[in-house]
Amino acid sequence: MANNLERVLSIQSHVVFGYVGGKAAVFPLQCLGYDVDVVNTVNFSNHSGYGRSGGTKTTAAELNSMFEIMEHNELLRPTRLLTGYIPGAEALSAVEKLAKKLKHSKPSLIYLLDPVMGDAGRLYVAADVIPVYQEMLPLATIITPNWFEVELLTGVELKDMPSLHRALDILHKDYHVPNVVISSIPLKSWLAAALPSTILPPSSTSSSHLLCISSSLHIPSAADTHILHTSASPRSTVHAQCVPLIPGYFSGVGDLFSALLLAHFHPDNTPENLNATCLSEAVSQALTKTHAILLMTQGQSEGLPEEERQPTDDELDKEDPLRKTRRMRGRELALVKGQDLIRGSGISHVREMMLWDGFWDGASS
Repeated sequence: MANNLERVLSIQSHVVFGYVGGKAAVFPLQCLGYDVDVVNTVNFSNHSGYGRSGGTKTTAAELNSMFEIMEHNELLRPTRLLTGYIPGAEALSAVEKLAKKLKHSKPSLIYLLDPVMGDAGRLYVAADVIPVYQEMLPLATIITPNWFEVELLTGVELKDMPSLHRALDILHKDYHVPNVVISSIPLKSWLAAALPSTILPPSSTSSSHLLCISSSLHIPSAADTHILHTSASPRSTVHAQCVPLIPGYFSGVGDLFSALLLAHFHPDNTPENLNATCLSEAVSQALTKTHAILLMTQGQSEGLPEEERQPTDDELDKEDPLRKTRRMRGRELALVKGQDLIRGSGISHVREMMLWDGFWDGASS
């Protein structure tokens, strides 16, 4: 649970129906004891996976107006900041300006930046947000990009271990991000070949797993002269874990994961496990609880009427748009039903992020 007086400012999308963006993040944070102040970057009827949606995007002027009035009323009091889907560069720049101001006034602010831009090679925001996100990276305590977003931010195509090394080096050393988490990574053959046996699932099931990687690097300050003056280039501590793939289409999973990660990240605590970091411990909790919610959601969807469990078929969906709507409706995250899981009740086993020994072997200095 959150310490007393912990307050999160959440800036991301809002939908009336379903659980994506803020709807997937705010309730879990509140379940874990955080007060949450909410700024909606869009106000939509439902997420885009339904095929039809309506609503409005919050303009940069509207965001600036809200931030300004909150500041004048002394209502900008977060100890933590969470940002997610922000569709345009102008609105994102308004959020960047606020993040800079908050970090300046409270350097201990924990900022989780989820650079929501796209997935599987497809952008679903304007391309002009990419350089703005790159400018924002040094402000972040933790970032949670997916595979594709790492490539967009670093300009590195992830195709082998040297390219993964290079991308993490860019994020940590060029953009000064201390904590990087990449989740839902397809377990490609070159990744599976590099994983230690302690992390790799049985060969017969490896294709049905996703990989999560966390990477922590202490970013030296001016006071750390003993680090700044060493010739050796420091390397991050990398942990990883494989998670069984749950078949089907789910939305809001990354939003839920980021919220849980932020809630469980306590940088002042010393991990009991000597091989763990504060980041890997938080990721372990977020990964475990997200997977448990997905299993509950899947189980709930399997008990729905047949018309709400129809398989994806583009032609049939086009003929009858409600066919897709019913399918999407039945796979909304079971957050309210799963609130005990969010609080940790009923979870018998935590999926521990494991130290990836030898991750940096062969990396150029």
